[in-house]
Amino acid sequence: MSIMSTEKIERGQSVYISEYSECRLCGRSCGVDRYKNVGFCNMPADIYISYYYLHQWEEPIISGTRGSGTVFFAGCSLGCIFCQNRKISRGRNGKEVTTDELADIMLELSGRGAHNINFVTPTHYSPSIKAAVSAARSRGLDIPIVYNTGSYDSIEALRALCGTVDVYLADLKFYLPKTARALAFSENYPMIAKGAIDEMVRQTGEPVIEEGLMRRGVIVRILLLPEHIAEAKLTLKYLYSRYGDKIYISLMNQYTPMKDVPPPLDRPVTREEYRQLTDYAERLGVKNCFVQEWGTASESFIPDF
Repeated sequence: MSIMSTEKIERGQSVYISEYSECRLCGRSCGVDRYKNVGFCNMPADIYISYYYLHQWEEPIISGTRGSGTVFFAGCSLGCIFCQNRKISRGRNGKEVTTDELADIMLELSGRGAHNINFVTPTHYSPSIKAAVSAARSRGLDIPIVYNTGSYDSIEALRALCGTVDVYLADLKFYLPKTARALAFSENYPMIAKGAIDEMVRQTGEPVIEEGLMRRGVIVRILLLPEHIAEAKLTLKYLYSRYGDKIYISLMNQYTPMKDVPPPLDRPVTREEYRQLTDYAERLGVKNCFVQEWGTASESFIPDF
């Protein structure tokens, strides 16, 4: 069965989506029937949302002046050991909603002035997102859709989102398979993420910025981890060599150590580590680049889900 041969059967306000019956939406491609069981993401086919609000702390071209209409989904297909959102990424923490209710949330956020709708950790719910966005568009939603992902998305799942997503806000978390294996149990992450970002750029093309806000395009984030400066530089060089200024790159110093993580992840990054990364970006000639002010590594920036 092709995972993207989507069959949708209306069941009241819910929608049956065949991709969940043999789920291969992420790089783990576990094939579990999420109507009966769960895979690594620990989530069923039912949509669980942990939180939604106007987010002021994304990149300036995403948050703007009024905020990004951000929807946090429960569960995660990646499971980084240092995750700062582990309250929601590790399980079914949140409220179950239908696709129609998800559309209602989008329209509510738009009505509150959101510049866009920003889906966080969306990979394992991408077919439901597509259905909900279609419903919201039919009811008047006219702001961009941001897909805020760890990039552990299958190519097929992303292709199905072509025409649904306007902006990809993606991570390239690990460049080396051994790092991905140690920190996220996913040795194939670099291969999957690179292919996913290729597909994102193919869909969106050159960035479109209007009145200081991204209307279309790709932003790729590099979260600097302590004692991982060499790998962060490899990641940066790869992205700029491959895409040049067809994407924006966001260099992040906000790593916040959670309890029980092993050294060196038990400390924030240093000013010197981050300076080395930003200096390297300057030497490479990166123009479309965001850097963070110092002092963002704080649990005060982590919403209490």
